[in-house]
Amino acid sequence: MTARLEIVAVPGVPEVAKGSSPGALIAAAAGRAGLAIADADVVVVSQKIVSKAEGRVRDLGDVEPGPNALAIAARLDKDPRLVELILAESRRVVRAERGVLIVETRGGWICANAGIDASNVPGDETVALLPENADASARQLRSDLEAATGSRPAMIIADSFGRPWRLGQTDVAIGCAGIGPIDDWRGRTDREGRPLAATSVAVADELAGAADLARDKGSGAPAVLIRGAERWTSAGDGPGAGALRRSEGEDLFR
Repeated sequence: MTARLEIVAVPGVPEVAKGSSPGALIAAAAGRAGLAIADADVVVVSQKIVSKAEGRVRDLGDVEPGPNALAIAARLDKDPRLVELILAESRRVVRAERGVLIVETRGGWICANAGIDASNVPGDETVALLPENADASARQLRSDLEAATGSRPAMIIADSFGRPWRLGQTDVAIGCAGIGPIDDWRGRTDREGRPLAATSVAVADELAGAADLARDKGSGAPAVLIRGAERWTSAGDGPGAGALRRSEGEDLFR
């Protein structure tokens, strides 16, 4: 089976403020650009636009670091106020060395700095936190887009993650709705008829990474429209990106 994907950044999405509707803003921007959003489409949005709308933005000047944050910050040469926020957003510290703080977030993601980031956030000491429940955010975005356009596309909320064994970052799905995040090929056969025992394609992550290639990190384009991925989409919201997390029992590195 062959397929063709069309990946287009949605231009003209304005700066998002707390309490605004990213879905309505994306729909309006797409309309101005002549991009008709359809049920079969996938819309990939930056985590940052969701965090801003949900008020998940903090001023470091309002943060008082505790003893644990002060100790870790001194050892890693990091801002203790940032470390305090990271610890508050984390279940546990996975690794803290060589200036890097890897944690397991309250949402279950293992990443640097609990996903807290200052890029594309107005203010010299302002940072954005991850959405509290990105799968719920994706479901809400999907409903908002349906209300604005009459169509109900699949939604992916993406963020940039590093990778333990490879250089560079890639966007991955931290929330999704209306799409199967994993295409499980176990039990099927390859073209030679051999059974596949371990192949599970991380569809939501691959679409998130592909969408990131259609926009520049400094372009201010937080939404990307993908066409041609309808074989993975669904009318229902599905299990969400949480299905991509490896369970503790399957994790060889804990």
